[in-house]
Amino acid sequence: MDEIRVRHLGSVAYEDSFEAMRRFNQERGAETPDEIWLLEHPAVYTQGQAGKPEHLLTPGDIPVVQSDRGGQVTYHGPGQLVAYPLIDIVRRGYGVRSLVSRIEQAMVDTLLGYGIAAYTDREAPGVYVDLAGRRHKIGSLGLRVRQGRSMHGLSLNVAMDLEPFSRINPCGYSGLAMTQVADLGGPGDVYQVAEDLLHQLRRQLQAPPSNTNPV
Repeated sequence: MDEIRVRHLGSVAYEDSFEAMRRFNQERGAETPDEIWLLEHPAVYTQGQAGKPEHLLTPGDIPVVQSDRGGQVTYHGPGQLVAYPLIDIVRRGYGVRSLVSRIEQAMVDTLLGYGIAAYTDREAPGVYVDLAGRRHKIGSLGLRVRQGRSMHGLSLNVAMDLEPFSRINPCGYSGLAMTQVADLGGPGDVYQVAEDLLHQLRRQLQAPPSNTNPV
């Protein structure tokens, strides 16, 4: 049960990964090992289930795709690490809130390894850093859990063009500033960050339920 398989998928169109995740969860059985998919997406805006059109300001030539994940609109593009943990949380004995906390903590611990002091906010899912007295978002989170099995996951800005974020209200927050690992002194290599994040995700997702990871 503790096995988590890892797939390094490279650059994958959002729609293709979306369909592949749905198919994986539809076909998996009670003993199917959990998986973590690591990838990048070509430039795309994705709108969550609760997404409001007013948060999509001036998308221009970047396509907009409707998703069944939670949350509002966000941007994916080259230089951003995307990780999709496909986890049977019922089998692992913890709930949705714990899954969110574990994924966020994996990002925080990864960034700490680069000397980047990041933190979470229970009222606004994701990972943040404070720069010049202003909050900046560096990692986003959007999940869907159905029948105890998760899909979608996280995005961590590594070394990308941040301009497309200015064309939306990221995650539904007007004026939310964005930042990335490379601009804060961390590595600009998505593959290296993927390996470091993978280590932290394994540690968090394979840990048993505890008081620090509420069900």
